[in-house]
Amino acid sequence: MKILALDLGTSSVRGLVLDADARPLPGALVRRRTSATVGRDGTGTLDAGRYLAGLVECLDELAAGDHLRDIQLVATSAQWHSVVALGPDGAPLGPVLSWLDTRSEPAPGAPGPADPEAFHQRTGTWWHRGYWSMRGPWLRARTGTRITRFAGLAEYVLGVLLDNAPMSVSQASGTGLLDLRTLDWDPEACVLAGVGPAELPELAPAGWRGRLRPEHACRWPQLAGARWAAAVGDGAASNVGSGCIDRKRAAVTVGTSAAVRLVEALPAGTRQPYLPHRLWRYRVDHHHVVTGAAYSSGGNLFAWANRELRLPEGAALDQALALVPVDGGPPSNVRFGGDRPPGVAPAGSGELRGLSFGTTAVEILAGMMRGLSDLVADDLAVLESDLDSPVEVVLGGGALAASGWWRAAFAGALAPRSVRHQRNPEIGATGAALIALGRLGDAARLADTGRTDEIAPPS
Repeated sequence: MKILALDLGTSSVRGLVLDADARPLPGALVRRRTSATVGRDGTGTLDAGRYLAGLVECLDELAAGDHLRDIQLVATSAQWHSVVALGPDGAPLGPVLSWLDTRSEPAPGAPGPADPEAFHQRTGTWWHRGYWSMRGPWLRARTGTRITRFAGLAEYVLGVLLDNAPMSVSQASGTGLLDLRTLDWDPEACVLAGVGPAELPELAPAGWRGRLRPEHACRWPQLAGARWAAAVGDGAASNVGSGCIDRKRAAVTVGTSAAVRLVEALPAGTRQPYLPHRLWRYRVDHHHVVTGAAYSSGGNLFAWANRELRLPEGAALDQALALVPVDGGPPSNVRFGGDRPPGVAPAGSGELRGLSFGTTAVEILAGMMRGLSDLVADDLAVLESDLDSPVEVVLGGGALAASGWWRAAFAGALAPRSVRHQRNPEIGATGAALIALGRLGDAARLADTGRTDEIAPPS
């Protein structure tokens, strides 16, 4: 059995082929870069048509390389929180708002939740610009044509390809409109969002499977018989791909953005444990939740520094970083893209402090890397507040797989906890496959973790 795993990220769309244990097969990885439109006003959007075209190109390339033979299951990891307004014909009425977009504001006089604390405990989210509860009315006020329904990026692109593309409870929890206990749309959240049930995606039942539309099955005949699982939120998938599936292990993931998360079993209908105010909670599937904190900065810090500061390249950069202590570099505020929920700092809040004429570009990069590590350490302490002992931490994601210095900086910031790293940079795709297979319990055994000082191949 082979599995096709799709990763619908912010900076790229990727497709790779996995074996029956969700391990990547050599040579069967393709990607297309995506380009978000980012502005000083907080704009952070993606073009749905171009994104779909990138996914189609990935499938074409895999087919041309004969990598789609014997694929039985297609699993997808997709970014949380995205939303696009659709017209009567199902076409986008504008760009996709990604998690990067910080422009949404409440309408004048909008009251918000009647009981904000109860709302937070019920939905795992806040009435915040990052969720559909505030994004829905904001989009409606700025869309000249009548909106027929709303969809996430994953549901839009998969809806074009498949006979049907309902939204998983994992993706639905990222909208901020899902009751995490009942696994249905929360009535108060829907009122805040100004949407009725017909304007929201259908929710996928446990074990849902879809098929390619006939016209696409003709284009990719090797996928004609494959079953497609509903897309899973990338953060949930990354935890599973890192082997962090219980309260003993936390995942710290750095891709384009970053997050620290803890998974625990919590079947539908079960009373949820108390959720601290500064943490969110989403669904992995019908039987597990993931709790944590996220940050607008991650690998995009390196991308910015590499573009603007003329960093050394390759081994020269590694050698220069090796001369900087892991707690070194100038202090920095890494909120370049603003705060993720529940924070409200706008885009453009980043700061570099303590610079001198002797400060090097590499030291600035190191200071930003350490700045993110310290934010994660603070929120991990909150995650551990109701645990009997500190957790083990697994570092993962392409940015950490590629930088031994950053792994060491995290190990220093998170000490005295045990810190390991996942050598496979495609943890989101791997985790989505394990969830689709119903093998979440095998994730810890299959995880390919090593010491933080080990060298991993770059993503």
